[in-house]
Amino acid sequence: MAPSRDIDMLIEIMRRLRDKETGCPWDVEQTFASIIPYTIEEAYEVQDAIERDDLDDMRDELGDLLLQVIFHAQMASEMDDHPARFDFGDVVHAITKKMIRRHPHVFGDVGQRGKALVRGAWEAIKQEEKAERAERRAEMGITDEAKAFLDDVPRGFPSLLAAVKLQKQASKVGFDWNDPMLVLDKITEEVEEVRVEINKGMEENEQAIKEEIGDLLFAVANLARHAHVDPDEALASANQKFRTRFGYIEEQLTREGSSLDEATLGEMETLWQQAKKK
Repeated sequence: MAPSRDIDMLIEIMRRLRDKETGCPWDVEQTFASIIPYTIEEAYEVQDAIERDDLDDMRDELGDLLLQVIFHAQMASEMDDHPARFDFGDVVHAITKKMIRRHPHVFGDVGQRGKALVRGAWEAIKQEEKAERAERRAEMGITDEAKAFLDDVPRGFPSLLAAVKLQKQASKVGFDWNDPMLVLDKITEEVEEVRVEINKGMEENEQAIKEEIGDLLFAVANLARHAHVDPDEALASANQKFRTRFGYIEEQLTREGSSLDEATLGEMETLWQQAKKK
């Protein structure tokens, strides 16, 4: 079997890997749940390649991510008795249908073009899709439990993303601050509550400290949302800044014939301040 640019080849490779008689034992025993960590990990590796501006790695990582989609679709196609059984072709059909439907300003009438029309149509189209989804699931005998208002935010989202999504959802019904300065006041309040719990004792009060720090992080995510800043991007930028400055400390210590293990905190702090100035 030779490599190919044809998606059908990748589908066939996964089918053979999942063959219960001749396939790979590891692939055969996997389930939707067991490969969740790999699916998420591959998405993060795509992000890493993009942020490093490495197109060569990006190609490979996108391939790894595509394999995860093929893997899930193959497992679904094997569920002969399930009313919602699907294969990779069904996945492609579903997303192409959605994209065409959600972009009438591109694929529809010329009269539907324009940002204002796009904004107005987007939510209406999504509501139509929800209604069709509910009807389709009812026909297959799939009964959805009554959903709470915040259940539109998936529970599997990374915590920082989920915080922003939950806040946006609540804001739809007016449960929100209308001034970023009020959010800053809330952050100050949460910082003080963390301080109070820490003063009670770190070991004796670990759970309360954890909860208060969670409230603080939630409030900071809310401030980022009100400031129209992606908190994950902001944190990623801060992480890179820390890498750069700490790398400067390590580099300077090496030049001076010292090391991170040998340097004092004061020496490292002096170099840190130098890195900030640079």
